[in-house]
Amino acid sequence: MTKVLVTGGKGQLGKSIESIINQYSDFEFRFIDVDELDICDAEKTEQYFNDYKPDFCINTAAYTAVDIAETQKEKAFLVNAIGPKNLALACSKLNTILIHISTDFVFDGFKKAPYTEDDAPNPISVYGASKLEGEKNIQAEWPKHIIIRTSWLYSPYGNNFVKTMLRLAETRPELSVVNDQIGTPTNALDLAEAIMHIILKHVLYERKKQAIEFYGIYHFSNEGQCSWFDFAKKIFEINNIKINLQPISTSNYLTPAKRPIYSVLNKSKFKEKFNYEVDKWEDKIFNPKNL
Repeated sequence: MTKVLVTGGKGQLGKSIESIINQYSDFEFRFIDVDELDICDAEKTEQYFNDYKPDFCINTAAYTAVDIAETQKEKAFLVNAIGPKNLALACSKLNTILIHISTDFVFDGFKKAPYTEDDAPNPISVYGASKLEGEKNIQAEWPKHIIIRTSWLYSPYGNNFVKTMLRLAETRPELSVVNDQIGTPTNALDLAEAIMHIILKHVLYERKKQAIEFYGIYHFSNEGQCSWFDFAKKIFEINNIKINLQPISTSNYLTPAKRPIYSVLNKSKFKEKFNYEVDKWEDKIFNPKNL
């Protein structure tokens, strides 16, 4: 039976993957978080891998407090850069395929068209820089990797923009949301399905003894683009919430960390390589309370 180890198992993507595993009875899944394994500890990471011997490792563990990272640089780099390096080293010793989740924040946001995997990263925040360093460490240590950059992730689990908007709407008659940062919301359940599609594809190729040529970096989000204001407007529309929603510019909502003004990801490579259909972001919004 194919073994799949998921790090960051208590996070929203880890929980999203866990919510769909009943569809994959041919696989054995193990979900772990920092209380069971600190991936920043190289020795313990190697020992854990030696004990479990996973065929695949999906790394969803990350330091994602974008603004706090500006003053906790060492911690952000430890989790987002050193942790992935330790996983890559452990994977290399057991021939484990590493699937690692990265971010649109590796880009500066100055481009006017969707970013491709060939565009040069240029992060403008500590968080983005730490995630880029994680990508580089994986590439340096273990060629059998798939790095997936995603954006604006939300789910029924953890903290995210959808849940925040719905919570604030319960107590506030009016909200102001930034309307000049453009990106694409990503339903974590869709990303979870996409990750499992990759694994199934890999297993199928191995069984047929076909050459596997899809290691490397990919972009995945839902289709389309919007501002945070547009995203919030759609959330309230779908959930039949009446609220006075006001657009504001980034200059009127200053944060410790800079955000890319434009971070839409081009998903052509992913769709073509894996023969995969991607849903529009507008069609995937939900109310977590109804799930």
